[in-house]
Amino acid sequence: MDYKAQFEEIYHKYISRDGSKDLLEWLSKTDFFSAPASTKYHCACEGGLAQHSVNVYTVLMEKHFSEREDNPESFAICGLLHDICKAQFYKVSTRNVKNEQTGQWEKQPYYTIEDSFPFGHGEKSVFMIERFMRLKTSEAMAIRWHMGGFDESVKGGSFALSHAYEKYPIAVKLHLADLEATYLREKATSAVKN
Repeated sequence: MDYKAQFEEIYHKYISRDGSKDLLEWLSKTDFFSAPASTKYHCACEGGLAQHSVNVYTVLMEKHFSEREDNPESFAICGLLHDICKAQFYKVSTRNVKNEQTGQWEKQPYYTIEDSFPFGHGEKSVFMIERFMRLKTSEAMAIRWHMGGFDESVKGGSFALSHAYEKYPIAVKLHLADLEATYLREKATSAVKN
């Protein structure tokens, strides 16, 4: 089963909130299921964003879900949708790369960023989700702060991040799942399919 199918299966099984069908329909009309997760780091390949989203959800459930304390719908929302800000965010461009065997310069495709709505990372995902369905405060905090110290707004220190982590355990769990998926489970690939 490919990552798009896995994403949709998890989504349909666990997410039933008002507006969730409209959100999934909108995602299907964007490049979400074909976009990379990054330009050159993790899952920098066609379909990498869906792959990363499923991976984060998987780690979140395997490592951090407690039936007594946690909600399966919240975990599905946070794991699958934390990076929807990357829909319509990347574009394929070309650059000249020297072929080491022939010495000739050749055009090679690569991903570049074209951010038409520069609203930040986590907060942009929260904003986009909320256009379709309401998030619980804990979900919004988890998605907003899933980048942890890698978030540009935290440079130089931010008490908001530590307060969010203290008050909302799902925020810490999502951050840890994102880190594990990115740095331990996903290989740094940068293949662009033509």
